Amino acid sequence: MKTKHFLSISMLLLLLFSACKDEGPTKLLFQGHASFRITSKNGTVIYIDPAYGEGYDVPADIILVSHGHYDHYKIDLVTQKKDCTIITNEEAQKGNKYNTFKIKGVKIESVEAYNGSHHRGIGVGYIITVDGIKVYHTGDSSKTDQMETFPGENIDYALIYTAGVPERAAEWAKIIGAKNSIPMHTSTPGVLFERSFAERFSVPGRIIMEPKEEIELIGSNKK
Repeated sequence: MKTKHFLSISMLLLLLFSACKDEGPTKLLFQGHASFRITSKNGTVIYIDPAYGEGYDVPADIILVSHGHYDHYKIDLVTQKKDCTIITNEEAQKGNKYNTFKIKGVKIESVEAYNGSHHRGIGVGYIITVDGIKVYHTGDSSKTDQMETFPGENIDYALIYTAGVPERAAEWAKIIGAKNSIPMHTSTPGVLFERSFAERFSVPGRIIMEPKEEIELIGSNKK
């Protein structure tokens, strides 16, 4: 009887160990310009603004597009799973509102995005909650009215549009109040990354990522 009991406990521990072993870290890959790939602990793959760089061979569960400009919207680059969900700014703003989606355990909130050459209503940013970690991709946006509310969102990583004005972008990042801020869209379309611009983006918690670089995401949110 003791032997059977011992074997049952051993099998249970083995199953628990195998389940834990299968889960990896939550990862963020910077592909260049404004293109990123997020991989969750259980392997859900999310692409944001696919357009440049490499790393599109991992099949997508979710593709997010902030707006229709060619340097953010090249969905054909991405290998897609059969049940892949594509959300562009049109779906995100359907019904003249900023919509929220829940897909495969991932929460996706569309938010305001605009600047001098991108008018309100033609683009969005996204706040993505995956594995309890909040990642905000600004899209092509300077400061918005909604950013004033973001300190209460407890954002872990903000991917900030800099586009030749890194000092101003740093001010927007301070308003957002994310724990970590990553400069993106540091130069003109077609250039994956311009380090001199990224280094002028001076803000607490700054992380500078080079194209092809992948980091492990660590969250502070307990929800």
